Amino acid sequence: MTDKPERSENEQDAVDGLFPVDEHFEEVVEGGETVRHKGIYVLPNLFTTGNLFCGFYAIISAQAGFFTQACISVFVAMILDGLDGRVARMTNTQSKFGAEYDSLADMVTFGVAPAMVAYSWALNDLGKVGWMVAFIYAACAALRLARFNTQLEVTDSRYFTGLASPAAAALVIGMVWALSDFGIDGNMLGIALLGALITGLAGVLMVSNFQYNSFKKLDLKGRVPFIFMIAMVLAFAVVFTDPPRVLTLIFLCYACSGPIMFLIGKTRKQPASE
Repeated sequence: MTDKPERSENEQDAVDGLFPVDEHFEEVVEGGETVRHKGIYVLPNLFTTGNLFCGFYAIISAQAGFFTQACISVFVAMILDGLDGRVARMTNTQSKFGAEYDSLADMVTFGVAPAMVAYSWALNDLGKVGWMVAFIYAACAALRLARFNTQLEVTDSRYFTGLASPAAAALVIGMVWALSDFGIDGNMLGIALLGALITGLAGVLMVSNFQYNSFKKLDLKGRVPFIFMIAMVLAFAVVFTDPPRVLTLIFLCYACSGPIMFLIGKTRKQPASE
């Protein structure tokens, strides 16, 4: 019995092309040379997948009328979104694929999901105005992410230009969670108008030129004074006493910090009147 002849590289590529999923290859520069890597990193992309799932689950829950579950899901996604990049840097598993995957997941979770949750809770009662506001928010989130991706290498990493999409999502979702947790019906005209105002404002802040602290320079691996741990325990205690209201207040203050710092900077630059 004769051995089967080995397939050539072109024949093997043709066979591999028959499968519905092709292997991922990525070119990176290492030591001044271009190296072609096969496959993707598992660990950071697992966090990103969890982020994406939370966003999808929030949309489904909001459509079913479970707004508390939808809001909690988005806040869980914020934690996962904050971890995937840090895990990738700490384990040296950064990749172009991971960066693009993270951006697409953020669009679903922090762009589409908050708009859908706000629309299902209150904006649908405003008719065309409601879905227009929801669309404006989602479009602004897409523009914000696109601008962030294109300016990543030329901007100061200490600051965000415009409100980050997770913070904008937290502002909208926090509003829905805080009010619905009190039993306030989003079908009321006044509440629907408030929802439209907050959602539209969050969208505009995302594409604004206001500077926001990114907190990316925080050293999580270094030593800190013992009092810092006590402060963290107290912070967790305060948040968990009333998560909907406390988180909403925190992100509302953060959203206002950009315009406030802008006005303070303008005031300082004005010459003193004689």
